[in-house]
Amino acid sequence: MFTNMNKSRSNQILATAFLIFLIVMLADYDLSGQCPMCKISAESNMRDGGTAGRGLNSGILYMFALPYLLIGTLGYLWYKNRKNYDQEPE
Repeated sequence: MFTNMNKSRSNQILATAFLIFLIVMLADYDLSGQCPMCKISAESNMRDGGTAGRGLNSGILYMFALPYLLIGTLGYLWYKNRKNYDQEPE
């Protein structure tokens, strides 16, 4: 009885986490992930007609998101393996 309730609760938590992740990834807003020196350099480049600022900002955000994706993947794999281990009869 409790295992079905735990499964539905864990599925609900996973679905909610995935939905939040999807909303954050698909949100269309401009993020600024630059340090002050990089920002000044990128703004002066864009003022002169360059596009280095957009690429710099995208690169910083990419490097910021990668560790979270790796940790999330490892956590998910650990959760799935732990769940399989708990279901095995002794």
